[in-house]
Amino acid sequence: MNIKLKSFMVCLALGLTMHAFGQTQKNTAEKLGFPVDTKLLIIHADDMGLSHSTNQAVINAFENKAITSGSIMVPCPWFSEIAEYVKKHPGLDVGIHFTLNAEWKFYKWNGVMPDNQIPGLISKDGYFYPAIEPLIFAAKPDEIEKELRAQIDRAIAFGIKPTHLDSHMGSMFVTPALFRTALKVGRAYQLPVFFPMNEIKKIVPALINDVEPGMIVVDNFLMLPGEAVNGDWNAMYRDFVKALIPGLNEIVVHLSYDNDEMQAIALEHEDYGSAWREKDLNVILGEAFQRLLKENQVQLITWKQIQDIMYPPK
Repeated sequence: MNIKLKSFMVCLALGLTMHAFGQTQKNTAEKLGFPVDTKLLIIHADDMGLSHSTNQAVINAFENKAITSGSIMVPCPWFSEIAEYVKKHPGLDVGIHFTLNAEWKFYKWNGVMPDNQIPGLISKDGYFYPAIEPLIFAAKPDEIEKELRAQIDRAIAFGIKPTHLDSHMGSMFVTPALFRTALKVGRAYQLPVFFPMNEIKKIVPALINDVEPGMIVVDNFLMLPGEAVNGDWNAMYRDFVKALIPGLNEIVVHLSYDNDEMQAIALEHEDYGSAWREKDLNVILGEAFQRLLKENQVQLITWKQIQDIMYPPK
């Protein structure tokens, strides 16, 4: 066989191999039955169970199909109200918003586990710490695992069938040990773990090494930053939709009504506060935002669909 023919045969073999590999390695869109370049989007509401105001706003958003997913804060005072609603509406896509912090000035909570079993998570006042930093120094992985499992178990006991796991204030990404704990528990309960690849690359790239085979990550995560408090909400969300990419996108919103209850909870807390949350609600319920999604050919999906890919129903 001459050199040219041999080279051609090698290239042909490589091409067939790569073609076969490409046929078996489908991306998330293809696994869901969409074209490879589809812009998948989860519109997700954090903080379910935070307050009565939050619960009513999230219910409004679900019933008007303005969100496709939400996650619940099990330790919070209004957990049982939203759990009852979710139980009566089994088609809702609801995950666990793993909660290790209580950041509001006068509105507090502690863990599902007894304080003496999770002492590293509890401040001297008997509540979760308001800030993330103490978790780096005081929290132990075994205590975190106990509390995380307890939060999931309580949600299940109240009739919720969780679809995924994410975290309040991004606490699961504080240390590699904490993230690995979340992954461990996610595997045990067959729950996808939220992993915002675009943000992790910028903030804690070392965590990428812990991404497991078969794990579906969010390629493009979008959420208004704290400094957006006085910005143009419609313009900022219009920019979000235009920034969506082929792959899995997630826009996270924080919903409540700007009423006496939420104003008292969010005292001295403008960012993600009471007025902020009603602005989020008004935007996603608005016709302009819905029209923008259609114009940009966005395909809305849920975490349940991701869960079914990672952990196919038996």
